[in-house]
Amino acid sequence: MDREDLLLEVEEITKRFGGIVAVENVSFRVKRGEVVSIIGPNGAGKTTVFNMLTGVYKTDHGRILFEGKEIQRREPGEIVKRGISRTFQNIRLFPDMRVIENVLVGAHIKTGYSFLSSIFRSRAFREEEDAITLRALKILKEVGLYERRDDYASNLPYGDQRKLEIARAIATGAKLILLDEPAAGMNPQESSELMEFIRLLKGRGHTVLMIEHDMSVVMKISDRIYVIDHGKPIAEGLPEEIARNQRVINVYLGGSQNAVEN
Repeated sequence: MDREDLLLEVEEITKRFGGIVAVENVSFRVKRGEVVSIIGPNGAGKTTVFNMLTGVYKTDHGRILFEGKEIQRREPGEIVKRGISRTFQNIRLFPDMRVIENVLVGAHIKTGYSFLSSIFRSRAFREEEDAITLRALKILKEVGLYERRDDYASNLPYGDQRKLEIARAIATGAKLILLDEPAAGMNPQESSELMEFIRLLKGRGHTVLMIEHDMSVVMKISDRIYVIDHGKPIAEGLPEEIARNQRVINVYLGGSQNAVEN
């Protein structure tokens, strides 16, 4: 793997909670423009990995490098500004705000104007606000929500709420988007639309790291897959390699290869 293409490098990260080892010596890499998935049974440590990547938890051991720089001791806000943004299994939108306003929340993370400029609405403030709004509208067009920009987030169908959460992540200027169970709660039609949406993101140059239980989604859109069980890495490879990996089939999917491939 060409190091110039590497966006994220995770090297033997470990996290303990008292006497419990939640994640132990997990390593993986993500290249620019890839869709990479992390899978494993409930309690495997997947969300703990995401929490370490985003600064919610600090690693007890190991390194996390983003664009070649260590971030494992950085605070969540700084990590977002560096270019990592996250969605959650339980959608976390502002339901009483309009679609465009939810995206603007993400876009304002990187504003450069001062507090006084915002109070007195200086020319620099107005120009930057105009630029941010135009960018938010462009993102909504990109994700197919432009026509619903003035709707309240709570009025969107479930699948569109997922898209809006991802749009807000894009608006932060994210170079790496972490998707935590994006297909959770979706029916087959919504899952199919989600897969097309993630393919669209990849086609437009976005890089995605995903946790997902729906193996149909994982196998159809992932470039590479990492598998962990009880906090430890057990396999990595292309989707077709993971589908044939007997250890993955036995440990994660109860011995049914069809469950991996479907």
